[in-house]
Amino acid sequence: MPVARLDSRALIAVTGPDARPFLHNLLTQDLATLKPGELRFGALLGPQGRLLFDLFLLGTDEGVILDCAADRRATLIQRLGMYRLRAAVEIRPDDRPVWAAWAEAAPSDWPVDPRLAGLGRRGFGDGPRADTDEAAYLEHQLGLGVPDPARDAKADADYPIEANFDLLNGIDFQKGCFIGQETTSRMKRRGRVKSRLVPIAFKGAAPAFGTEVLSGELRAGEVRSGAEGQAMALLRLDRLQELTADGRAVAADLPDWLRTVAELPDRP
Repeated sequence: MPVARLDSRALIAVTGPDARPFLHNLLTQDLATLKPGELRFGALLGPQGRLLFDLFLLGTDEGVILDCAADRRATLIQRLGMYRLRAAVEIRPDDRPVWAAWAEAAPSDWPVDPRLAGLGRRGFGDGPRADTDEAAYLEHQLGLGVPDPARDAKADADYPIEANFDLLNGIDFQKGCFIGQETTSRMKRRGRVKSRLVPIAFKGAAPAFGTEVLSGELRAGEVRSGAEGQAMALLRLDRLQELTADGRAVAADLPDWLRTVAELPDRP
């Protein structure tokens, strides 16, 4: 059973009588129906609908635990404090660790990753002894074609739909208002999603973050994070053929859950 401690992630406890309605009105996910022990995926957006923070949301008896990027936890706490006003909530750091376990033997009492079942389960607090590292988990995640928004999306620049939140259970389009809801709903309703984060395959080391990807002579997008032989790139969906990056041939390597929105021929 691969188990990794995710040191790039950190926790925030949001507690108090107004914890759920407070977050429900801010985030892309439905918090009103979140049950204790249930895990959901969501985000806090800016007023223009651009992605600020990707979040896992764990229901508790006292409120909600937020799983966020560790290097942005203090900024997120400050941002939530700006919205608190008179809400009866307490927002504080929670220093317990975050874990990921994948394969069939993952602890059954850990909640399943809400994005994609193949990602395994997520744990918070005391866990089994790690037998691998976070790099192995990120490789597993990339192998399933799932981006890591904290590494692959540019904060306050990319839209959540570009980071596939709509395909990975990260946006509840039925819940009503949230910050950035108008832009997000309009993009989904009108189908105006020109670019998405998609996995690419190539030989050798990954191109540097930000490396331009070309489709023939046309700009197709840019590389984000990667590893040996594979990376994530923000690419135009109508320019996924004849790709090169840094003078090397690359190929869009989309999983089935993503192929339905991309302009690619069917697999043989």
